[in-house]
Amino acid sequence: MESGLIHAYLLDGSGKGRRLSWAEVKDWQPSQGRLWLHFDYTAPEARAWITGPAKLDPLVSDALLTEETRPRTTSIGDGLLIALRGVNLNPESQPEDMVSIRVWAEADRVISTRKRQLLSITDLCHQLDSGRGPRNCADLVVELADLLVWRMSDTVESFEETIDELEDRVVAGASGALRLDLALLRKQTITLRRYLSPQREALARLMAEKMDWVSEGNRLQLREVSDRLLRHIEDIDAVRERAAVTQEELMSRISEQLNSRMYVLSIIAAIFLPLGFLTGLLGVNVGGIPGSENPRAFLIFSVLLTVTVAIQLVVFRWKKWL
Repeated sequence: MESGLIHAYLLDGSGKGRRLSWAEVKDWQPSQGRLWLHFDYTAPEARAWITGPAKLDPLVSDALLTEETRPRTTSIGDGLLIALRGVNLNPESQPEDMVSIRVWAEADRVISTRKRQLLSITDLCHQLDSGRGPRNCADLVVELADLLVWRMSDTVESFEETIDELEDRVVAGASGALRLDLALLRKQTITLRRYLSPQREALARLMAEKMDWVSEGNRLQLREVSDRLLRHIEDIDAVRERAAVTQEELMSRISEQLNSRMYVLSIIAAIFLPLGFLTGLLGVNVGGIPGSENPRAFLIFSVLLTVTVAIQLVVFRWKKWL
């Protein structure tokens, strides 16, 4: 990665892009064709170029280099400042920990920056290398938004598969780590949903901006992308609601099991309460205890306790407590 430059492409207008070196980027002129530059904004050389030789408005350069950003679209002059997010599909990462990308798009130049890798950018590079990529800057912005949303499909489907599995486990009566799994799923969907709503607003604003270099066909494509994103949001909302219902059902089952066990213990305590009273009464070490001189007193007392238990069971049965 030279000077923080990850990718540099010169679009030929027919769907193919030619990779440029850092020296060629510095010598680029609009007459040569449309340019796409993709930087790692944490590199000092990239930050220096964006704030200097790139000749960008200070507001634009600050936005391209900011650490935290929210999905949005803002028109500045004849350009568009766009911030979007994609799911984090990097190894050993959580999908809801979304990766942000910042884009400054003009009629002849697109500058994008990121900190972590985005597979959508890799897909876009493959398209340009194979001659199936965007033909101009507007197409490039639309294709990038499309790939970001398309990459979310697998994550949303994995959420749906997970909630299906958790629901089956609850119906089967399994518990184990279900509460933790449900809590994790709800956390993931809530976090992902928090970023997707402003992203849809950003796409809607992008469609509404009247730029000469953005065609009506580009706006129609953006509408399709926005509709697909809306379906993802609805699917995530459905997963979140199903997770909440499943968690309520799980807690209800656990409460029912606890109540059942407490009921059994209460019945056992009720049976042994009079027995404990009688044995405690006759077990006091004072004179005058009935039967202390009778060799059959223990047998008679045992029979009395047995009869007491039988009477209790009959009463419990009659009261429908058993």
